[in-house]
Amino acid sequence: MKYWRKLTHKQICDRVFGALDKNVNFRTQGGIGVPASYLDTNVFYDNASFLKDAPFLKTLIENPNHIGCHTLGDSEAFFAGTQEIEKELIKLCAEDLLKGEPGAQDGYVATGGTEANIQAAWIYRNFFMKEYGAKISEIGILSSEDSHYSVPKGANLLNIKWYQAEVDFATRQLNKQALQSLLEGAKANGVKYMIVVANMATTMFGSVDNLDIYVEALEAAGLSYKIHVDGAFGGFIYPVSNPNNPLSFQNKHITSFTMDAHKMAQAPYGTGIFLIRKDYIHYVYTQEAQYVSGLDITLCGSRSGANAVSVWMILMTYGPFGWLEKINKLLYRTSWLCEKLDELGITYYRDPYMNIVTILSEQVPDEIAHEFGLVPDSHSEQKQWYKVVIMDHVELDALDNFTQTMARINK
Repeated sequence: MKYWRKLTHKQICDRVFGALDKNVNFRTQGGIGVPASYLDTNVFYDNASFLKDAPFLKTLIENPNHIGCHTLGDSEAFFAGTQEIEKELIKLCAEDLLKGEPGAQDGYVATGGTEANIQAAWIYRNFFMKEYGAKISEIGILSSEDSHYSVPKGANLLNIKWYQAEVDFATRQLNKQALQSLLEGAKANGVKYMIVVANMATTMFGSVDNLDIYVEALEAAGLSYKIHVDGAFGGFIYPVSNPNNPLSFQNKHITSFTMDAHKMAQAPYGTGIFLIRKDYIHYVYTQEAQYVSGLDITLCGSRSGANAVSVWMILMTYGPFGWLEKINKLLYRTSWLCEKLDELGITYYRDPYMNIVTILSEQVPDEIAHEFGLVPDSHSEQKQWYKVVIMDHVELDALDNFTQTMARINK
């Protein structure tokens, strides 16, 4: 690990407070041309003694704006200190977790996985239009039927057609024959270029796409393509739990990733991460943002630097080995649950490297699902599955209570 290491609380405080010292200080330096300030002190008390030991809260109050993408070079100099922490976080995720080459990736802390997925589609749409002269009607977005709703949302916003690949009901893996037929139909409709969103743990099942199936089918169809991996749920667990993870920057077919720290990393909401290989992100430069140093390439524009600091703090508090222990604890609980379900003869899906267990809805009475807060695959249509997500608060006592309840109704 080049960037990921375990730090003490004092070391984290020293680093964050040192970064804030490099940012503009609105109290002493003025900054009279900046449309920003610290949080309103009539509402948010900024002189509490505990703030000296609370670097995230202190950063939140100081209110740095991390607009733009700092891995590109020029950025707003007013917030250079905390931008450095965000750049280190991006390198940690891209190089230490996803095995990218040193300095070969760009990225930023987005508002979440939805923004990051749409950011990727936006970049590749513009890439195909600029480099190949593609028409909108010649570009499609391809993902599985288990993919996140941000994919059709992005297709709608970008005015390009969404192609939904069928998966096997039991294994949740792509159906090769159906995918080939889908791509043949897309070609017949004039599609020449495909934006692919592959899954590193789907929201409902925790299932991971076999990228080779996509690549083989796309190349057989003669389509030009770019592949983005949606690791919004799996990005902070799958690369750690699966040492042979095929979804990394070492895979030449993958150009970009989404990760969400506000899921497995338990960061505040608004901490999605977008990562992409160098020489692609410039396709979405907003030239009209001339008043912004370095311009802007992000979908959201202004964003809180405190969110980037929070993710960096979490990862540095654990370090790589502490994080491995955290993940293994959750996987142990997940395996424990699966063993109990096996004993009860209950049908479920689970990827062995993930912490989601999805149970056939016909085997779970609605009142039990409601009592334990299980989430269905559909609230409006006929549901087929309920999922259990093993997060930090889902301890063995809670799982034992659930399985014992299931055992009573299955007698």
